[in-house]
Amino acid sequence: MKLRPRRTPRGERSRLSRRDLLSECAAGILQRPARSALTALGTVLGVGTFVTVLGLTATTSSQIDSRFNELTATQVTVEDTGGEQPEYLENAFPADADRRVEALKGVRKAGVYWPVRLAPEELVSAAPPGTGEEGERTEVVAASPGILDAAGPVLEEGRTFDAYHDRRGENVAVIGSGLAARLGISTLETAPAVFVGDHAFTVIGTIADVERKADLLLSVVVPRTTAERIWGGPDSGARAQMLISTDLGAARQIAEQAALALDPAHPEHFRAVPPPDPRSLRGSVTSDLDELFILLAGICLVIGAVGIANTTLVAVLERTGEIGLRRALGARGRHITLQFLAESGGLGALGGLVGTSLGTVTVVAMAYVRDWTPVIHPATVVAAPAIGLATGLLAGLYPAWRASRIQPAEALRR
Repeated sequence: MKLRPRRTPRGERSRLSRRDLLSECAAGILQRPARSALTALGTVLGVGTFVTVLGLTATTSSQIDSRFNELTATQVTVEDTGGEQPEYLENAFPADADRRVEALKGVRKAGVYWPVRLAPEELVSAAPPGTGEEGERTEVVAASPGILDAAGPVLEEGRTFDAYHDRRGENVAVIGSGLAARLGISTLETAPAVFVGDHAFTVIGTIADVERKADLLLSVVVPRTTAERIWGGPDSGARAQMLISTDLGAARQIAEQAALALDPAHPEHFRAVPPPDPRSLRGSVTSDLDELFILLAGICLVIGAVGIANTTLVAVLERTGEIGLRRALGARGRHITLQFLAESGGLGALGGLVGTSLGTVTVVAMAYVRDWTPVIHPATVVAAPAIGLATGLLAGLYPAWRASRIQPAEALRR
């Protein structure tokens, strides 16, 4: 350390230039490189986690927005409220409800559905009643032909029913592939049937996946005219609904027009539910995960701060003689404080830079693997090294203060 005398009213005093301070800081860090690397590791993990969390959050948020725009933002649900006296109007949807709504500009597909109210003894099985095979309690859904098209099914085998089956009230059914596996139906080549109580339905299609209304995968879907013939129509306890798939950007407009298109004389019998705001959906999806990982990053930073503080304190104890010699040569207490603060801050800043680089690489690698577009806010990259520097400075406050309190005579006697 170069101590340059400076004349003041009190006499000659030493001063420590910035250049000398930086050189002493670098010498202190490089003197024990392995220890310095291990000390900075906690800050590297904390800052790296911080950058990774914020980067992945921004990246996945853009993907969530895109997904909501493509699916949720193109879906409208119309509920049958029955008006002011729903007990006198079991089903407000007209027979040609699908056609009326599909005539609106921006509508792709639309269909009406309701859950069938089964008796307690009406179970679903792949064998006729009386064969001894136990059935299972599975929901049966009465649906118009448009509902399966609106749900966006991915067929595993067969087909869905159409207007012909609905018009004639055919005993046909479409089921999910998972339900088919549970019932022991592995192929449709033998024209298998499912039995709902005493009623047999020929399975004409199995669905592997759907874009909307995933509960259809766990249900037996039958034509609504067939359901009305066997079990009757919907009732006040399970009213009918309509699912509408729309073009992108048309959902809210369709939600305003659907009730009037279904029944111009009594639009109050229906309530259209437009798609929710994607921003609120994104917030609800990511908020809990954000809090968890931010907490993890904070814990890593605390661990890093403790490591830096411990190492700096050990360095103070090991270098007591050196500190005493510097004080004897004219170094003031604040010079010693600045020296150790610079070392701890340098370790924190170095850990912050390495952590920022590792976090950025992690975000880019994850986005590449998932075929996403990586999104990292510039403020995150700028703030992360500063967080590492602040962590190092805070961790070095006590060791630096303790070093500045060492008296020259006492230190030189050790």
